[in-house]
This record gives sequence, structure tokens and C-alpha cells, in this order.
Amino acid sequence: MIDSIGKMSSLTKSSSMSGIGGESSSTSSISGGMSDLGMQGVTQAGTTPGTATGVSFGEVIGGMMTDAVKNLRTAESNSVGGMLGKVSTREVVDSMMSAERSLQTAITLRDKIVSAYLDITKMQI
Repeated sequence: MIDSIGKMSSLTKSSSMSGIGGESSSTSSISGGMSDLGMQGVTQAGTTPGTATGVSFGEVIGGMMTDAVKNLRTAESNSVGGMLGKVSTREVVDSMMSAERSLQTAITLRDKIVSAYLDITKMQI
């Protein structure tokens, strides 16, 4: 799960995203001396950062959930391996802690999404 967040932050540091908070080489040639504030959030050819990376919110969440399921399955197999004496106690504890963090993150994310949905449904049109 934490690795997914690290991957997500690495996406924001890519060369196509360097226009956030400053001018990239592609935007500096377009801007012709515009201030950093004027180019904030704009990347190549006026696209938004989300479209520049090609990664949607659903893909990020899906990847995080896939990693969470992988962590849970690893923890389960390590716990069975620990009972059989094939896996060390440390590996079992590490995988269980990782699975617990993944589960807690998934629960928190679910709660935030439900809360946001309820807030949207309460808005007046």
C-alpha cells in the first residue's frame, strides 16, 4: 500500500508534470516569461496534470486495492508457512503488520469515499 503511494508521488515528479509549481522546459518556451504563478497546474499544450499522466483516479484506487489484496494473501500464506515451520516468525509478523496497515488504509479510504458521497448527495441543486 505504501509502495503504491510512493509510485503515485513518483508520477507527480515526472518530466511531464514538472509544470506544477514552476515552469518546465516545454512550458517555459510557450510562456515567454510568464510568472510561475500563471503557469501553475498547466502542463504541455494546456492539458491538466491528470490527463498528462494518463492515470485516472479509478486506476490509482484499483492499484492500491490490488496491492492490499496481495498483502493480505502474502500474510495468509506466511502465517500458514509459519505454522508449518517453513517461514520465520519475523517474516510472519512483518507480513501480518503490512496486511493490517493495508486493511486499515482500505477501511479509511472507504469511509472517506462514503463520507464524500453523502456530502455530495446533501448538496442543494
